Amino acid sequence: MGELKNDRFLRALLREPVDMTPVWMMRQAGRYLPEYRDTRAKAGDFMSLCQNPDLACEVTIQPLERFALDAAILFSDILTIPDAMGLGLYFSEGEGPCFERPVQDEAAIELWAYLIQKMTWVMSWMRYVLFAGSWTDRFL
Repeated sequence: MGELKNDRFLRALLREPVDMTPVWMMRQAGRYLPEYRDTRAKAGDFMSLCQNPDLACEVTIQPLERFALDAAILFSDILTIPDAMGLGLYFSEGEGPCFERPVQDEAAIELWAYLIQKMTWVMSWMRYVLFAGSWTDRFL
């Protein structure tokens, strides 16, 4: 990693003096940007946007190109985890996220508790998040 251009956010996290309060934009706020909507349309759907490291990096950086911000939050979503767990994530119009195979009983909970301890297989399905993070790092 090269020299940081702006370490205000990191210094504030370490409780070091900063010249002003750092500013960043959450991913949800970025979805109102026209360039975000264009990139999402290019991806086809929300999960495809999350699973494409190039596009996830692009939408992470977009607010920084428009505003004088001090940090970026990697574009991803909590739903990438149950999707990687094979729960059959899909989106229903007017209803939001749904699962084909929801966890509904104690046996399923015990199975997932065991599998989560073996997180390596989940991370192999979510490698796109790691790639998006490392690619975004090049722009920050």
